[in-house]
Amino acid sequence: MSKMKELVGQLVYWRDPKKSGLVFGGVLLVLLSLSAFSLISVVAYVSLIALGGSIVFRIYKSVLQAVQKTDDGHPFKALLETDITLTEEKVQEVASVAVSHINCTVTELRRLFLVEDLVDSIKFGVLLWVLTYVGAWFNGMTLIILGFIGAFTLPKVYENNQAQIDQYLDIARSKMAEVSNKVKAAIPLGKKDKEQ
Repeated sequence: MSKMKELVGQLVYWRDPKKSGLVFGGVLLVLLSLSAFSLISVVAYVSLIALGGSIVFRIYKSVLQAVQKTDDGHPFKALLETDITLTEEKVQEVASVAVSHINCTVTELRRLFLVEDLVDSIKFGVLLWVLTYVGAWFNGMTLIILGFIGAFTLPKVYENNQAQIDQYLDIARSKMAEVSNKVKAAIPLGKKDKEQ
């Protein structure tokens, strides 16, 4: 898992601009294609392009080997011999992490929907209300595209301007805490019952 996090971190912080640009451009192209065409069409066309490229490269290497009279063998031999099977331990590790996240989410949603803390439930209601407007302005694919673009731009912007952003975030956090404390003080039902 940490190797995957390190790889994603290197991509979104643009440590190797060529790799990051290739991943960013490729995934953005697929997402934009999905917004215009059906999933089946996009998967079929991307697969056809990959297959066509592999066939052309294989033929090119075969002709090159015949002309130069070399015995290099299959150009994809290393990839064909790579073990890509999933181990049972890896599947269990991923499943246990997924179950942990699902359990946390379900517990938090239960707490919010069943109004364990009135102020938190009201904040959640305001968030849901704002999401109704966001949903009216954008469709799901547009939000996914914007989120993907944000994932590749915001970490680098934050890294380059961390001091200024942290200063404004601290001001915003203190204002939010101040407003939340005033609301909790004004609404007696907002306080959790400590005795039960």
